[in-house]
Amino acid sequence: MVGMESNSPSVQSTPRRQLINWDLAASSAAKLTPAGPTMSPREIAGAVQNLRNLADASVGHVHAISRLDAARDLRDSELLVVDRASWAKANAQSFRTLLEPALDHLAETRPEAFSSASMTLGSALTGAQLGTILAFLSSKVLGQYDPFVPSRNGMGGRLMLVAPNIISVERELSVNPSDFRLWVCLHEQTHRVQFAAAPWLKDHMTGHISELSAGLMDKADTLSERLGNAVKSLSAPKGGSALRKTGGDGPGQDMGILSVLQDPEDKARLSHLTAVMSLLEGHANVVMDGVDASIVPTVKTIRRRFNARGKSRGPLEKLIRQLLGLDAKMRQYSDGAKFVRRVVDQTGMDGFNLVWEAEGNLPTEQEIHAPDEWIDRMSIRRHG
Repeated sequence: MVGMESNSPSVQSTPRRQLINWDLAASSAAKLTPAGPTMSPREIAGAVQNLRNLADASVGHVHAISRLDAARDLRDSELLVVDRASWAKANAQSFRTLLEPALDHLAETRPEAFSSASMTLGSALTGAQLGTILAFLSSKVLGQYDPFVPSRNGMGGRLMLVAPNIISVERELSVNPSDFRLWVCLHEQTHRVQFAAAPWLKDHMTGHISELSAGLMDKADTLSERLGNAVKSLSAPKGGSALRKTGGDGPGQDMGILSVLQDPEDKARLSHLTAVMSLLEGHANVVMDGVDASIVPTVKTIRRRFNARGKSRGPLEKLIRQLLGLDAKMRQYSDGAKFVRRVVDQTGMDGFNLVWEAEGNLPTEQEIHAPDEWIDRMSIRRHG
């Protein structure tokens, strides 16, 4: 789809950080991205404006449901309606932003990694691989709030709505376009509100991601072997699969290729990030499902058809989703939503909103699966 707004700065690389060829990742992703639905220029312009209007309108609904003051007249970040290639390029930039601290660490502690004769070939392969992954994801993502890359106004992150994917899904499901678009916007705007309500959350997540990335970089010598084991584990019997997550506090679950990359310290970091992501995704789902027919008239139909669409995936897509851990991410939506609903039921929305006040109030992975433990730790319980 041509004509969607784009704010994807070129991904520049410095010689010191050529372990990953970011320019190649961005260009590969853009080239490999599949085409979107066929639309006329007038239809594209109308869809872009409609999405912008609905994204603005959704903020008030998020405020009413979440009871977070941060959602009142929120203007901290940038709203972009993008095509698939622009989303892929933007995420190459996001990966670079998140991984730069780990690459700096590797350059300081293991400079030989940047001076080997195979570095150029390795960086090209890594860049191409990342581009391929982003190209696959570019046709799956409906929207994304990226808090890690500053917007042009410098105040917050950027909210991206991937118009061709939203339009493809609404057509596939045969649902009311405006209703579906508003429903999607509610979810993505909730993420924006979360980071506005907890201004410390961005640095908190960036720090933990950097620590996890640095830990993986320190073990770069065995990375290829472990990646090979991860791929082999995909064909293992379900009960003994190496993709069964056994680290962290929560029950075992498939975590994709990352699950075989961590030592105990890395597993603890991943467990914390898993809990935070489950919280963020679950809360956004609860808010998005908090609307009734007075806001989204066909919301029940949308929920039912959207939840059923995963059953129609082909075997190749299922394999790729397992390898990338995407099914584990979908469980984050479900597990996090159960946590939020239980806490809200027991303490009210204001009691739940304590989670945004400080780092120590974030739930552990164990607490995500046992919400009453978080309630007891916070010493909150609704009267009656």
